[in-house]
Amino acid sequence: MDEIERKPDLTMNVPPYDFLCPISIELMKDPVTISTGVSYERKNIEKWFFAYKKATCPATMQSIKNFDITPNHTLKRLIIAWLNKAISQSCSSSSSSSSTSQPSVKHDDILSLLNTIESSPFKVSSLKKLQSIIEIGDDEIKADFIQSNGVEVLVQIVVQILSESSDFGTFRACEEALGVLQKLPFSEEEKTLELLSKPESMKSMEIMLQRGSAEARLYTLTIFQKMAKSNYDWNSFIQDQGIDFFKSLLELVSDEICTKASSRALEVLIEILGGSKKSRLRAIEAGAVCVLIELLPDSSRSKCEKALLLLKLLCECAEGRQALVEHGMGIAAISKKMLHLSSTATKIVVKILWLICSFHPTDRLLEEMVVCGSVKKLLPLLHIDGRSSTKDKTIKIFKLHGNSWRRYPCFPSELKEYLALVNSTE
Repeated sequence: MDEIERKPDLTMNVPPYDFLCPISIELMKDPVTISTGVSYERKNIEKWFFAYKKATCPATMQSIKNFDITPNHTLKRLIIAWLNKAISQSCSSSSSSSSTSQPSVKHDDILSLLNTIESSPFKVSSLKKLQSIIEIGDDEIKADFIQSNGVEVLVQIVVQILSESSDFGTFRACEEALGVLQKLPFSEEEKTLELLSKPESMKSMEIMLQRGSAEARLYTLTIFQKMAKSNYDWNSFIQDQGIDFFKSLLELVSDEICTKASSRALEVLIEILGGSKKSRLRAIEAGAVCVLIELLPDSSRSKCEKALLLLKLLCECAEGRQALVEHGMGIAAISKKMLHLSSTATKIVVKILWLICSFHPTDRLLEEMVVCGSVKKLLPLLHIDGRSSTKDKTIKIFKLHGNSWRRYPCFPSELKEYLALVNSTE
């Protein structure tokens, strides 16, 4: 392991300011120098130049034309030397005391940290400390933080990315602020929900969904999920930002790298679409049906069930049913999940097929249901013991279209007697 990876307890050994990256305010591991003579952590300055297309020095805001990056070997050796000394001091301090207890977080500690965050142009390091405090803290600490106007301080950081003068440091601070906010309690009476519900806060978080790091996107999704469960009214926000907002969520749904973000995005969509037909129409317009269908073949059981639930919600709208039927693999994809995935998936698929068969029964659809095996998979559900909503919907589907299916040459002859039985049922 590289020596510079070994971090001492920095509460005892504060590194010299020149050893900290001006962007992240963290100890540099791979310091490099740019044309203005200022040194930065390599990954931070490369992101500033090449991901965010900035042509300035983050520390001095000087315009630059030469984007060459030179390793600063001297600075790296100094950092390693300081780090080794700090580790030695930390070890000797710990050996002199057999056990040390974690100092309790006090009201004054929180206020001091908030004052530092407000007054310093470099906020990331302090925000990371704050996030660790909130993460390990109990409800009393979180309540104290909220009562100390901590939420106002963090939300102000979040909305700063809307400013034209926002830079990489501002963006990173926003990411860390969201990391703290997603740890706080949300309810209709809580200040957290009230401040994050404001238009400028929502717009900032939408930007974070589009451009933030994988971790920041997960923070934002967690906040959106908590807002939805706290009965936040999404209608006004979706009316302004609807299609773009849903496109951002659907992009995360399709994320094959961060499965946690993908699952969380599905959960957020379920919360939002569950209570609003207008939201469903916007999601359909953004291409939700297509994304969800293409998600089904290779997803886990849990993810499939969430995707199917969303498809059911969307198929309660005529536009959703139309989109599913017109998709080349729509009927085949949902039918494949019937009987083999779970009882929950089977129940949802039957509901979707019932909606389509009741309101969109074209000849092409009925033929496709025979060819891709939907009809064959529905037949065993007629023999479920007792009454159930799934069995009732299956019976209704066959009553509506049993005679049409029985005429198809590919329909199994041994199953025709089942249709005769169903058609004779009152």
